[in-house]
Amino acid sequence: MKRFALAVICGALATSALAAPKDCEELKKEIEIKIQANAVPSYTLEIVSKEEADKHDVAMVVGTCDNGTKAIIYQKNSN
Repeated sequence: MKRFALAVICGALATSALAAPKDCEELKKEIEIKIQANAVPSYTLEIVSKEEADKHDVAMVVGTCDNGTKAIIYQKNSN
């Protein structure tokens, strides 16, 4: 029974660690790496407030950070 309780506690801790909110700059860098891997020649990534993100097209929002208070907006620039 103690092993089962320990397993449940460890599982809960692991889940909360995976769901931890990301820092905006860290998330932006991760997104930039993915965009560059797809060879996008010119793009803009901008960290904005959630309210500002709500004014943009939903498809432009590529991530949220700081406990959902900010969003990262992606825009592909024309050449």
